[in-house]
Amino acid sequence: MKKIYQYIIGTVLIGIVSSSCSMFGLDVQKDYKYEGTILDPHINISAKEYLINRGKNPVIANDTVFKWMQLGLEYAGINLEEYEKPGRTFVFLSNNAIRVRNANTGAITAGMWFDLPVMEKNPDGSLKLNNGTPVTKIATKWSDYSVETVRNYFLYLIALGDLGFESAKIENTSFETLLGPGKTAGLESRLGYLVVNNEQQPGNSRTLVYDYLTGTGKGFDQEGKINFRMLNSDYSPLQVNSFTTLATSGIVATNGKVHVSATTVYPSRY
Repeated sequence: MKKIYQYIIGTVLIGIVSSSCSMFGLDVQKDYKYEGTILDPHINISAKEYLINRGKNPVIANDTVFKWMQLGLEYAGINLEEYEKPGRTFVFLSNNAIRVRNANTGAITAGMWFDLPVMEKNPDGSLKLNNGTPVTKIATKWSDYSVETVRNYFLYLIALGDLGFESAKIENTSFETLLGPGKTAGLESRLGYLVVNNEQQPGNSRTLVYDYLTGTGKGFDQEGKINFRMLNSDYSPLQVNSFTTLATSGIVATNGKVHVSATTVYPSRY
């Protein structure tokens, strides 16, 4: 009896829906032929032009998505001609990847400056501790970090090879970067205490470990390499170093590929 009752109610509802258009003076909706299109990833300019056009003096008003990246490159003294050279893969940092500000308080709540804060130190240069835990403060400007650390950080984000969706794999693909091997981050920030491993952790995952006691932290990948892989998900985004999922990938500049991160990129593979 229950099944019959549900069928009757369903029939009545269908009848109401079918006639509702005419009941309320509306025409029955006609079929629409959908024609899908594929967005063209080609921007027809170099990576350098793309950065500048959306940097501190944008072509389109208020389109300053790479403003803080450009300011960081200037602080580090990196020649933007590096973004003109061909056959490279560029990881761009949106403003949010560097610093996210609370709209009401102005406090920085996410991004590199939040995730890699400045270490507070005693007059003798030792780490200031609070119940055994290092005391830190959120960075508020690029100059809170050493020029060398910022320079090496941005050099790491330029890969010597062209990787886009057409060549990305589910497994990690390693590329050499402009950073080169053997570089270490300064101890002015948490990055300098980040432990870098020489091989992939189990499960192709990443756990961040900081060593404030024995000095084993390096911060930067000791081979100067970066990993990219494609995630097996509904829209197949790219991921850097098995940790940072890129916000926008596969932008085709005239001299290589551009991928944009909206969160902190950690400069080591393992």
